Amino acid sequence: MDLRLRSNGIGRLSEMSGVQPHNAWIGLGSNIGDRLKSIEDALQALGDRADIDLCAVSSCWETSPVGPVDQDRYLNAVARLRTDLIPRQLLQCLLATEETLGRVRLQRWGPRVIDLDILLFGNQVIDEEGLTIPHPYLTRRRFVLTPLIELCPGLRNPLDGTRLIDNLRQLPAGEEQVRPTSPLRLPPGL
Repeated sequence: MDLRLRSNGIGRLSEMSGVQPHNAWIGLGSNIGDRLKSIEDALQALGDRADIDLCAVSSCWETSPVGPVDQDRYLNAVARLRTDLIPRQLLQCLLATEETLGRVRLQRWGPRVIDLDILLFGNQVIDEEGLTIPHPYLTRRRFVLTPLIELCPGLRNPLDGTRLIDNLRQLPAGEEQVRPTSPLRLPPGL
């Protein structure tokens, strides 16, 4: 695990907006083209924003695809960030970043250049049209839980208070293959 934490960015957010920033955990995934570069480009795009402070990033994990569509293996990672955006604004930011990086939505659970999902937003629980936090598949996806727990082993599900590491331990063995591939680093200058 090769993580580099930011120590100076949080003040940047609160000084600019006067709003206390929120912790958020974002899932990143790619299975088309140069998967690692797509994830790195997404991290750079998020880190370049004045309203997002990219704090830490997990290792990359290569994972088998989930769903009915035959497709190549994914690289997945999780980033922890601080933001003074509200959840809906963060979602719009992630969707715009996906579009900028070339994502085209052709089919549900289909191949993608980049996929960015809000996994957790502080301890908030949100169930609105187009926005569900915690992510609805959070506790059922090894490729999400593994890098998330790498970043924060004691993290709990705000829905029921269960430790996410316990959710990971309860997943059936063999359904998803998840293996570490390479460490990620926060983009330079962030």
